[in-house]
Amino acid sequence: MALTNSQYDYFMRIYEQRQLDNETRLRSRFEEVYHRIPRLKTLDDTISELSVAYARKLLDGDETALTSLKNDLHLLFEEKKLLLKKAGYPEDYLELEYICPDCHDTGYIGDEKCHCFKKQIIDFLYTQSNVKEELKRENFDTFSTEYYSEDHIDAFTGRSSYSAMQTALRVCREFVQTFDSDFRNLFLYGDTGVGKTFLTHCVTKELLDTSHSVIYFTASQLFDIFAMKQFDKDSDATLDYEHIFDCDLLVIDDLGTEFSNSFTISQLFVCLNERLMRKRSTIISTNLSPDDLITLYSERIFSRITSGYSILRMTGDDIRIKKKLMGR
Repeated sequence: MALTNSQYDYFMRIYEQRQLDNETRLRSRFEEVYHRIPRLKTLDDTISELSVAYARKLLDGDETALTSLKNDLHLLFEEKKLLLKKAGYPEDYLELEYICPDCHDTGYIGDEKCHCFKKQIIDFLYTQSNVKEELKRENFDTFSTEYYSEDHIDAFTGRSSYSAMQTALRVCREFVQTFDSDFRNLFLYGDTGVGKTFLTHCVTKELLDTSHSVIYFTASQLFDIFAMKQFDKDSDATLDYEHIFDCDLLVIDDLGTEFSNSFTISQLFVCLNERLMRKRSTIISTNLSPDDLITLYSERIFSRITSGYSILRMTGDDIRIKKKLMGR
């Protein structure tokens, strides 16, 4: 994911502050140790004076100066370590200490972002996605097909709920695996409680863990953002509004549960159409069928979804009820 300039600046300020904190902490340690062990201050002053003196000798052409400096400094550093140890300090107490020793709190190793930088981005994206806690419980590792039966046959497709879920699971995994190379959208629909939201959580977690930007809204939350942007100019909805159109993946959960009117219909069309134009992937989960979309929304929205989305029908018993009956 390419961070916006403001997001990148935000992270770099974190690293700049870390470096300042490291230096402040080190200065405090020097003051503490100099107060307890005055001899250390004398040694450090001597080290500085020797470095300057031998640098002049090098400039004057003395080829032995560097070797002599190394020998003299070695003796002085060994005495410093001994003094620190006797006073109960670790040998490296007067060295810079880093939160990340690999990048020295710069965020970069060479020209590449450090693993700590990438982790911060992922944590940031998790927070923005609105489903951080749910993803700890609902992901591909915890997904189980045991709640789907071969005996539950969908009258519309003639397929069992188990077969339909196997297909949906395969398509969702492929969606993740080809996300960076193949522009796709998913429309998950079917009975209540058959795992549509669980599957969207699975996809969301996988993409967040690979540093993609994912925004996850219920339909009601999404249209609230649109309304605040349109009617409340003093709201904080602007940032979310922009991300809705530009994030790598937008998930709209429970479409059809919101209060539908001409405003929501027009905003949904703009959202879906804009993301298709920008080739930004979208996942929609709903209890509505594609035909219901025409009745509740419009033929234009129906056309965008049926032509631009992989449509997955999921059926079966309500898993939440099954779990309660099984005592889980």
